[in-house]
Amino acid sequence: MSVEQEQRTLRCLVAKVGLDGHDRGAHVISRALRDAGFEVIYSGLHRAPEEIVQATVQEDVDVLGISILSGAHDTLIPQILEGLQEYGALEDTLVVLGGIIPDEDRAPLKSEGVAEIFGPGASMNEMIEFIRENAPER
Repeated sequence: MSVEQEQRTLRCLVAKVGLDGHDRGAHVISRALRDAGFEVIYSGLHRAPEEIVQATVQEDVDVLGISILSGAHDTLIPQILEGLQEYGALEDTLVVLGGIIPDEDRAPLKSEGVAEIFGPGASMNEMIEFIRENAPER
């Protein structure tokens, strides 16, 4: 990580996609990122993939953290990644995923553009360090 990147405040969008109504984890993660010095925007519940894409582009975030527990990750996450690609934002946005993602679904999501997947019980420090080390330089 460059000195310039260390001095720059990373902007993160924490997003809840689809009909998933469980947002306690997203709130905990948002608070941890804020406490670590990140600027955090929270999408609120029940966002459509296109809404998340639009917010990512319009807010010019460095990191998109998607929280999903509904089991629809194999449908909704690719839609978000495709939308980011259409706007040319996938290369400039670190996409991380949190939630309950079966092992067999992880590799396909990563091959489509998810940088890392954090499951239940993941360490906040591990997540924060991953973001700091992998956020795109601007």
